[in-house]
Amino acid sequence: MGTPAQLFWGIMFGAVGSGYFIYGKKQQAFVPLCTGMVLCVFPYFISNIYLMLLVGFVLMLIPYFIKG
Repeated sequence: MGTPAQLFWGIMFGAVGSGYFIYGKKQQAFVPLCTGMVLCVFPYFISNIYLMLLVGFVLMLIPYFIKG
């Protein structure tokens, strides 16, 4: 992590991701489970803050549009 903004958004996406992961595990729903895992990990691999925000918000919307 580089800037404070990257740290902040990494923590926020990780928190949302852990919520999706717990929900997906309890409901045995594959899409929120996988989305939660990806949300927790992806900030470590993307250093551009704008790309991180774009990817994070798209990932957060996936469980609303893909039911599975």
